[in-house]
Order: sequence, then structure tokens, then C-alpha cells
Amino acid sequence: MRVKSEIWVGAYLRRCQAEAIPAVIVRRGDGAAGAIYVSIDRLDGTVCLYGPAPAGLDGAETDRRWVRCLGASPVVSSEASIYLARQLEFDSDLWIVEVEDRAGRHFLGDDAVED
Repeated sequence: MRVKSEIWVGAYLRRCQAEAIPAVIVRRGDGAAGAIYVSIDRLDGTVCLYGPAPAGLDGAETDRRWVRCLGASPVVSSEASIYLARQLEFDSDLWIVEVEDRAGRHFLGDDAVED
């Protein structure tokens, strides 16, 4: 069974805080099962966007797994905003968390499936 979205986001914010990295909830979704997107703002006009891994990926049924939504390289922030707006059209219950880190660290650990 997966941890509720609201609990996961709270723990993630505390993890970022422990590293002295600013992180905020940009959009609050469904507390129980809303999809979560993590935007890493590199403070140079680019972002890396992580979202839920596709269903069927090993371990995704019980643990949150992450994939880069817009490819391996950072993209301009407007491109990420457009992507998230499209996702909101399909799922109004999603969460958006924004992290500011010049180094581009995502703090998702081994649950991030890299390209």
C-alpha cells in the first residue's frame, strides 16, 4: 500500500528543509491519492520535471517511482508550465512541488528512474 500523497509531500518538504533547500507546494492536490510532480528549478531559467512513473514499472504499485517528464536535459520553465497545465486538464487532483537548487538535486533517491 502506498503512503498518502499528503504525507509523502510533507516528508519530502522536510527532507529538502534538512538540506537547507527551498521547497514549496505550488499546487495542493488530493490528500489521499493525487499524483505528485516535482519541479527542480535550477535558478538559471531551466527546470527538471519529475512525475509518476508509468503503471507496471517494477515497484510502482507500492512505492512512488519517478521519471523525468521532459527528457534528460533541463528545459525552460515555460515548457514545464505548459506540460503541467496539460496534465491538470486530465487530473485536477495532482500536486506540484517546486524545489530551488542550482545543482539540480531532486532528493528522490533510488526511486527516480533516470533516463
